[in-house]
Amino acid sequence: MSWKENYQVWQDNKDLDAELRTELDALAGNNQALEDAFYAPLEFGTAGMRGVLGVGLNRMNIYTVRQATAGLASFMHTLDKEVRDRGVAISYDSRHHSQDFAFEAARVLGAAGIPTYVFESLRPTPELSFAVRHLHTYAGIMITASHNPKQYNGYKIYGEDGAQMPPKESDLITKYIRQIEDVFAIEVVDKDALIADGTLKVIGGEVDQAYLDELKAVTINRELVAEEGKTMKLVFTPLHGAGAMLGEKALRQAGFEDFTLVPEQAQPDPDFSTVKLPNPEDPDAFDLAIKLGKKEGADLLVGVDPDADRLGAAVRQPDGEYKLLTGNQIAAIMLNYILTAHKQAGSLPANAAAVKSIVSSEFATKVAESYGVEMINVLTGFKFIAEQIKHFEDTNAHTFMMGFEESYGYLVRPFVRDKDSIQSLVMLAEVAAFYKKQGKNLYDGLQELFQKYGYFSEKTISHTFDGISGADQIKALMTKFRNEAPDSFGGQKVAILEDFELSTKTFADGHSEEMTLPKSNVLKYILEDGSWIAVRPSGTEPKIKFYIGTQADSQEASLAKRDNFEADINAFVNA
Repeated sequence: MSWKENYQVWQDNKDLDAELRTELDALAGNNQALEDAFYAPLEFGTAGMRGVLGVGLNRMNIYTVRQATAGLASFMHTLDKEVRDRGVAISYDSRHHSQDFAFEAARVLGAAGIPTYVFESLRPTPELSFAVRHLHTYAGIMITASHNPKQYNGYKIYGEDGAQMPPKESDLITKYIRQIEDVFAIEVVDKDALIADGTLKVIGGEVDQAYLDELKAVTINRELVAEEGKTMKLVFTPLHGAGAMLGEKALRQAGFEDFTLVPEQAQPDPDFSTVKLPNPEDPDAFDLAIKLGKKEGADLLVGVDPDADRLGAAVRQPDGEYKLLTGNQIAAIMLNYILTAHKQAGSLPANAAAVKSIVSSEFATKVAESYGVEMINVLTGFKFIAEQIKHFEDTNAHTFMMGFEESYGYLVRPFVRDKDSIQSLVMLAEVAAFYKKQGKNLYDGLQELFQKYGYFSEKTISHTFDGISGADQIKALMTKFRNEAPDSFGGQKVAILEDFELSTKTFADGHSEEMTLPKSNVLKYILEDGSWIAVRPSGTEPKIKFYIGTQADSQEASLAKRDNFEADINAFVNA
């Protein structure tokens, strides 16, 4: 149907949710806003769905949440009853309507005869991943828009291994979602009735404790933490999200006692009132943590995003100022410590391996190779790292040491199968203790790694294309880069072009080889000096992303290359 027809259907619904009715009435006559809200359903992909809160097919609201959940229920009804009866675990973060959406999902699943386990209050994404495995449910739902602005929310589906649902199953769920023509006809059951008959179980403390018990294995050198953990000063901010409770308990359990939560950001706040973006990648998000850190003389500042799967950090310098670390830098320094500590303890497996995404730095690869540890590259999306972990377990081919993505997501122990900032918080604190015992800090350790392995610099550039024509613009840009890209960037010749959509690796002399990774709409240009540039559309936002990775003999040279590559990319896009 046209947007006007879709709009009329919602307008004619006499039982429309009261809040959405008020919003719909306020949009009357604003055809541009109405078209954007009703021109097409909110996209549901391999990463679930994410969008602006509000009324309409192209918005996050109780009806689009019901539709997505009904699609999951229809898919689960194609499975054996024994599998279906294992049910679905559901969690949510601090965003507007997150708890409402979680229980709406449970009401739809309950109407379909599928048991649910819903957390009593907000919990992090990694705990949802853990809960799926701990409770042996078939699936999980996480209501979150990660680090997006306050007007967003989202919906992610997890598989029985605790990782985001694989593409095959996700595609089938999408098919069932799109078969639902009337979102207002989806059956729901009263929440209290479901609780009374046991179809909906409210969970909390028992799962928290089980997660914290597993978390004990993240700490490698307990003597080190016992020695340094009492006096090493940390500042921790959950950025108004779900990470406060578990993060605080995890630090205390590990043996870190001298830490302070940023008080203005310790409580859940769906408006994220103290930050422009609740994103630990954004330097502005650390303003209050830096202010408190200076007051407390903190060695380390750590921030996590609202659903507590990503982690950023800043380190105090000799002049009292703080230096922010990038996700790639945090990953390299954590991996170096993990391998060092295990080697010193005599517990580094002969078949040790680490896993990273293809758009993450080669810095950590150099670190891994120096220990004889294999670095395995996978497509962007932590579910692909989870796939590797399962492969390791099924074949005993490797022992998992760590996985990471450049976007501030890391996993240390595989009892979770997604990014886990709580694990990362405990591990990074241990790494800081390791350097503190030597009279150094994390930034000193990073400089030592640069001197040993070379200077690496990375940057991600995003171009956003909103609205009806956005998807077409992104598609056109990908086609342009695939067919018309220059043969050099920043004066460096392209040595290899990896096209993950075509599964081809093409060399400068014209010959090509077949690639073995799954197909994905990603291009990666490997330049003659070892630097690289990757291009991909975002899986959750109307953006096309450009990733730059450089290496050189000095920090200045590495940064200069990065700036030159960025200028050439922007010039090509704008042309």
